[in-house]
Amino acid sequence: MKSLKVNNLTKIYSSYKGAKEVTALGGINLMVNNGEFVGVMGPSGSGKTTLLNILSGVDKSTSGEVFINNNEISKMKKDDLALFRRKNIGYIFQDFNLLDSLTLEENISLPLILDKKNPKEIESKVSELMNFFNIGELKKKYPYHISGGQKQRVAAARALINNPAIIFADEPTGNLDSKSSNNIMTTISKMNDEIKSTVLMVTHDPFAASFCKRIIFIKDGNIKMEITSDGDRKKFYDKVLEVQGFIGGEN
Repeated sequence: MKSLKVNNLTKIYSSYKGAKEVTALGGINLMVNNGEFVGVMGPSGSGKTTLLNILSGVDKSTSGEVFINNNEISKMKKDDLALFRRKNIGYIFQDFNLLDSLTLEENISLPLILDKKNPKEIESKVSELMNFFNIGELKKKYPYHISGGQKQRVAAARALINNPAIIFADEPTGNLDSKSSNNIMTTISKMNDEIKSTVLMVTHDPFAASFCKRIIFIKDGNIKMEITSDGDRKKFYDKVLEVQGFIGGEN
């Protein structure tokens, strides 16, 4: 089954006072199967952030279709889309997006609280996920008490709390040191391997990308190349570097 299907997706930023129109996406076709871990890479300005924003329902395309679990989000009304996103999409952001006024367990449980779930069900699910990510002892702490790597694990737990159809990760290692980057990528890989979470991750980091099972490279708003891992991360990392050089690098 396809978690995500994209047909001929375009995004054109209209001209302003005679300025030239800018084509951010030039007709993207993409499929992500249930349980896949797919990376999206490309040079700055290639369209990868625009793509992620449209796939996650944050932005609207100029034309084309986006289906998540056979639901066409590109045609949903604003309120319906907001509800669909809360129930079907998980997010892991570069800057964590945790609320400092809430404890870690409250941050994780927020989507379930908004859905008015049973408090005992919420408590059980939060405990299960915090233990899965080895942060169970941090329940009552606040975001400003913990490290960046721990914040990312809290964000990952929150992304999973609603059993989403797909998780979108936006540069999850962008604000982390090498040790924390390794920890969060191991965590996301564990989510994919053990919980069978479907993950689509935008990254510029070859190390983070080496954890993916498939990587799509885009440039100038179009898919230029795709590579698949055979399970050997070192070899896949080298291949990522090679392709990055071929399509123009990244920064």
